[in-house]
Amino acid sequence: MASFPRFLTAAIILTILFFVSPSNSTSRGPLLNHQLTYKENTGFRVSLTHVDSGANFTTFERLQRAMKRGNNRLNQLNGLMASSDDLSSLVYPGNGEFLMNLSIGTPPTEFIAIMDTGSDLIWTQCRPCQNCYDQSTPIFDPQGSSSFLKLSCYSHQCGELPSSVCRSDGCEYTYTYGDYSSTQGIMATETFTFGNISVANLGFGCGEDNQGNGFTQGTGLVGFGRGPLSLVSQLREPAFSYCFTSIYSMQTSTLLVGPLALNSIGTNVSRQKTTPIYTNPSRSSLYYIHLQGITVGTVSLPIERSSLAIRSDGSGGMIIDSGTTVTYLENSVFDLVKAEFINQVKFKVDDSGVTGFDLCFVVPNGTLYIQVPRLVFHFEDADVEFPANNYMQADSTLGLMCLIMDGSNGLSIFGNLMQQNIMVVHDLNKETISFIPTQCDKIRS
Repeated sequence: MASFPRFLTAAIILTILFFVSPSNSTSRGPLLNHQLTYKENTGFRVSLTHVDSGANFTTFERLQRAMKRGNNRLNQLNGLMASSDDLSSLVYPGNGEFLMNLSIGTPPTEFIAIMDTGSDLIWTQCRPCQNCYDQSTPIFDPQGSSSFLKLSCYSHQCGELPSSVCRSDGCEYTYTYGDYSSTQGIMATETFTFGNISVANLGFGCGEDNQGNGFTQGTGLVGFGRGPLSLVSQLREPAFSYCFTSIYSMQTSTLLVGPLALNSIGTNVSRQKTTPIYTNPSRSSLYYIHLQGITVGTVSLPIERSSLAIRSDGSGGMIIDSGTTVTYLENSVFDLVKAEFINQVKFKVDDSGVTGFDLCFVVPNGTLYIQVPRLVFHFEDADVEFPANNYMQADSTLGLMCLIMDGSNGLSIFGNLMQQNIMVVHDLNKETISFIPTQCDKIRS
C-alpha cells in the first residue's frame, strides 16, 4: 500500500489514517445484570454504535453514505417550515447516525433504537403489526409485558402530540418523517431499561404501522429533543452529553444522561467552551446555537451575522444535531469558507466530481505532509478549534483530499463529524452547550 501524507495544523502532526473496516463490536446479548430501579436525577450511561460500524466500506464510501443521509436530513429539516401550518402533514427529521441498545417491557425485550437530538417521540415497532419492516431483534409484543399500559385520549402525553386521533382503545399517534417514512400506533407507557437501570412509566409510541426506509438500521427511535415527549424531558433530567468516536473507529461512543453528564466535565473546566442554547418557536424541539464567525488559518472571514441568524419567519439559524454527519453552512457563508481553503491549500482543485463533495484537492504522488489550515468556529462566548480530521479527509486510492462540509439554502447544521472527539454537554437547566476536547475512545465506565 502506498504511503500517504499527513495533515499538519499549527505544530501538530495528524496522521491520515488508512481506514480498515472494523468488526461489529456491538453486543447482541442480554442487557440486564442486577437491574436497578431508576431514581430521578441519578442518570445512566449508554453505549452508542455508528450505523455503519462493522460494514465493509472505504473511507469515502462511508463519507458518501453519510453525505446522502445528511442531505436527506437537511431537506427534512428545511421541510418543517413548509408544513408548520398543517399538523396533519407535519414532518420530522428522519434517519440517524447513532444506535443505542436498550430494552422495553416486563420481562424486558431488547431493541436497537436511533438516538436523535432532532426529534422528541420515543417509539418502537409493536405487535400486532399491520406493516412492520424487518428488524434483527424480536418485535415487541405488549401482551407479553405486565407493565404495558395504553394511554387515554385525555392523558397529558396524548395532548402533547402534534397530531393524534382518539380511538376506542386509546390515543393514536402518527409521525411522518421528511423521507416519507412514518410510524403510526397507540400511545402507551412502559418500563424501559438502559444498561442495568430500569425506568418505569415512560410514554412512548407503540408502532403498529411503520412504513418507509428511514429507520431500517434500528427498530425505533429515542428522541432527545427539547419537546415534552423526549426522553430527557420525561425524566426531568438536568443534562445529557455524548462523546462521538471517529466514524471509522471500532470503539463505541458514549452517551451520559443526568448528573453523570455534568460530572463528565470533571477537571476539564479550563478547556470547556460554553455557548447558549436558543429557542426557535417554529422548531421548538431543536437545539439552536449562535455561530458568529469563522476563522480559516489566520483569516477571519467577512461573514454577515444576519446570514447565520434565525429569521423572522423561523428559517435560518444553526442547530447542533447528532443525526447529521456533515456540517452545512448557509450558502453565502460556505462560499467564503470554500474560497479561503482554496486560497490557502496549495494543491490543484479537483473538478472531476468523482467524490460527490463540493471541494476536493489533488494530492501529488509522494506527498508526505499536508499543511491544513486551522478551522475555528466562533460561537457566542465559545471559540472552538477542530482537529483537521474533523473537517478534512483524504483517500489514498483516489489521491484526493476533501473538505467535508457543504452549503445550505437556509438552515445551517453543526454535524457530528465535526463533533468527533469532543465531549458535548447539553445543560438543560442553564440552557447551554459545552464543548470539551476528549479522546472519546478512551472513556471508561
